[in-house]
Amino acid sequence: MLAGLVCDSHDNLPMIARAVEVCRRRKAEVLFHAGDFIAPFAAKAWVTFAGPIFAVFGNNDGERAGLRQVLPDLKKGPRLFRVGGRKVLVSHREEDLREEMVARAELLVVGHTHRRKVEARGAAVLVNPGEVGAWLTGQASLALVELDTLAVELVDL
Repeated sequence: MLAGLVCDSHDNLPMIARAVEVCRRRKAEVLFHAGDFIAPFAAKAWVTFAGPIFAVFGNNDGERAGLRQVLPDLKKGPRLFRVGGRKVLVSHREEDLREEMVARAELLVVGHTHRRKVEARGAAVLVNPGEVGAWLTGQASLALVELDTLAVELVDL
């Protein structure tokens, strides 16, 4: 099962549309968003993705009630999801991951820094897909992860 990993989209509708299209074209079945949608209109752009979206709030998601109207399961992280036979821990900030949570997960999805990173964290793979919004670094990106093997591909948008 292929999963799309995204974060820090910060209301950038053209880049959100591009990210959704990449996930569709590559046949991603699920999407993990590590926060900072910002506004409900941006969340509406994400729900054009055909599969389930597993997400957490970011530190800049101020209009939380409106975001929950679009994504009713959206909550504060870190959150542990069981998807495709894997335990996926999603948090906006890597610093919020507690070791007892990390020990139970196989894939860790984080954001906040807007910087891409893939590394081992204990027995898990930690991925920061970078930023979809491209406001901070000027480089929009996402990650694709094959959940069967935990192989990670970073994709420029």
